[in-house]
Amino acid sequence: MSYSNNIIFGPIPSRRFGISLGIDLSPSQKQCNFDCLYCELEAAKTVDTMTTYPSVEEVISKVKNSFEKHPKIDVITITANGEPTLYPQLEKLVDELNKIKKDAKTLILSNGSTIYDEKIYKALLKIDTVKLSLDCVSQKCFKKLDRIHAGIDIEKIVEYMVKFSKETKNILVLEVLFVKTLNDKKSEIEALYEAIKKINPHRVDIGTIDRPPAYKVKPVSFETLEQIAQTFEGINVNIAYKNRPKLQSSFSEEEIKTMLKRRPLTKEDIDNMFDDNSKKLLEKLLTQKVVSLVDSSGLDFYKIL
Repeated sequence: MSYSNNIIFGPIPSRRFGISLGIDLSPSQKQCNFDCLYCELEAAKTVDTMTTYPSVEEVISKVKNSFEKHPKIDVITITANGEPTLYPQLEKLVDELNKIKKDAKTLILSNGSTIYDEKIYKALLKIDTVKLSLDCVSQKCFKKLDRIHAGIDIEKIVEYMVKFSKETKNILVLEVLFVKTLNDKKSEIEALYEAIKKINPHRVDIGTIDRPPAYKVKPVSFETLEQIAQTFEGINVNIAYKNRPKLQSSFSEEEIKTMLKRRPLTKEDIDNMFDDNSKKLLEKLLTQKVVSLVDSSGLDFYKIL
């Protein structure tokens, strides 16, 4: 079977990663070991391996063609209509992409569930940016929200994320999607924070439902995401929220320093939270080298030195 028409999507501009070329490793149907309540794809029975998929040669051929037409690709994003790490030849594909990627970086978007499979773990170590989901760390919440395939163990996932973070020479980003009444409970948020501290990723993206979900579940508010970000003290947290409200206030130098000690803030946070005078004070602290601007896998964070 040929998949060549829909293996590749883009290149498209990405706010965080520049010009992104997408690879869909399951273009003909949803093949996933999760059936998340919030998924924008239709509900489907979970699987633990892909049965229909393009060959490595087919994928590489399409990527090469894209590079000929669009030489300025910044990132090659490995995804799937489902879970990309279920692709049986992942390590071979990554090796071949690394041979032809030139200055582009590789990125994978995964639900993180297969990280304790040694073959997949090895393949992930060869990818420039690995972005993994972690919606719950209690098995009860994990099963209810992510509707997982039998046998997937959240404790092992966290254990291997900790191991991976220590071993990788590249970038690890975690993503948490919050759903009303499910993983927004205080106990779940505290458990997530403890796990994230141990994992120590470069960045955590937190968000909520912003597209029609497969099941009848509701998003949390922007205010809830802000409160959660405050709870994740000392972590580079990026709030991914469409049309976030502007709530600009005035802050003193001391207030700015206290805020940044608690949690580094993105440029987008500053634009939404700081009035013009507060922004000038922040610039002054930058000039004085009290505050630094640090790139964390494509996003700039203001941090206390």
